[in-house]
Amino acid sequence: MSRLKQNRYIDRRTAKEVNLKDFFILIKKRFWIIALITVITTLAGHFYISANSTPIYNTSTDVIIGPEAESMSTIMVMVTDSIVMNMVKEDLGLSQSSGNIKSQIEVQRVEDSQIINISVTNTDPQLAAAIADSTAVAFKSRVANILNFNDVQILNEAMVNATPINGGQNKTVIIAFVFGIIAGTGLVFLLDSMDDTINKELEIEEVLGVHVLGTVSNMNKKKLTAQQTKHKQLEIRGETVDVK
Repeated sequence: MSRLKQNRYIDRRTAKEVNLKDFFILIKKRFWIIALITVITTLAGHFYISANSTPIYNTSTDVIIGPEAESMSTIMVMVTDSIVMNMVKEDLGLSQSSGNIKSQIEVQRVEDSQIINISVTNTDPQLAAAIADSTAVAFKSRVANILNFNDVQILNEAMVNATPINGGQNKTVIIAFVFGIIAGTGLVFLLDSMDDTINKELEIEEVLGVHVLGTVSNMNKKKLTAQQTKHKQLEIRGETVDVK
């Protein structure tokens, strides 16, 4: 490798090491900016979710229909029949309309079995469970009266589910947190690019075209006092040695 190539290689390696070092120094120096912006964006995301997102809860109950049932599709339609919904409304003393109650209920057949799943979605987990159980009871009574079919059994009661199904709030907060880190880091580099102050020896050599012979350390009052105290102690020790 020629002398010129060696010098270029050394210059590139030195520049790379300096750039990495400057990067970490810059981040450390203005880390408070990144931390502040990250905290602000994370809190903003949390408060936004709290103000604009209502938790929604879901629960369900199952009923089994006897094998003598002629048409499962007909029986499934009767689950959300208007009369059944009115029975649920009266049973729970609800002020909302029967149509509104119906919109919260989803009826599905479990695969090809005789089991019907009654699922309820509501902003109140306890009310969701109450509507599911009341619907199952009202449906059983309605089928017995209309179809004279009594082979309907409630398999289980609806459980109160305290975990909302729209659990995307945490994801939004995490996104806000990551955005804060990125925005804070970008702002730090923007402020650094706008700073024309010469801070390094290499910058002086590049701007002025001369070699730096020496540097003066930045000393505060505390460091200066410590240096003076140490110097005096050395002088005292020197005088003691002379006396001996």
